[in-house]
Amino acid sequence: MIKTFEEACEFVLEHKICTIFGSKNSPYPSLWDNVGLSEEKPEGGGWSDKVKAVWAWKNQIPNTYPDEFYYGKVPGGDAVLMEMEYLRSVHYPANRQPVTELDPLSRGVYEYIRSEPWFTGPLRKMAIAELGCTKSRFDTALKKLQISLNVVRSNDPTLENDMWVTFEEQYPGFE
Repeated sequence: MIKTFEEACEFVLEHKICTIFGSKNSPYPSLWDNVGLSEEKPEGGGWSDKVKAVWAWKNQIPNTYPDEFYYGKVPGGDAVLMEMEYLRSVHYPANRQPVTELDPLSRGVYEYIRSEPWFTGPLRKMAIAELGCTKSRFDTALKKLQISLNVVRSNDPTLENDMWVTFEEQYPGFE
């Protein structure tokens, strides 16, 4: 069972791709299901050791080793970590979809991100106000942009919240 950051990295490398949290419909192993830390919540409230570790590792792994690990979404919407060579040779060719093939709302959200990086909250407010969508439709559009490999969470380790950038900005010359 995984108990350390290093073991979590090894797990992703071994399996090439894994979901962050368990998913009944996923063909991939789950980091969550393989972490051997306590799920007991502290007496004063807050997150269990297991929740804290998995939540931190989903960002720390690609932030610490951006050339070796990728964080994103796969068809079906599951958040995953994957080994970079697997992304390049298997996942990207099978799942990359040009933004021009996506729905108008997804294209509109992409244009905001293409013009400059955005944190989720302000981007959502802007999309709701200017593109006339609901929170749910915005969330779906952002998920579609991740699944189609058009936008990604920035790997900047100094950021505490998700900042969205284009895939090309984060991974120039990837193809």
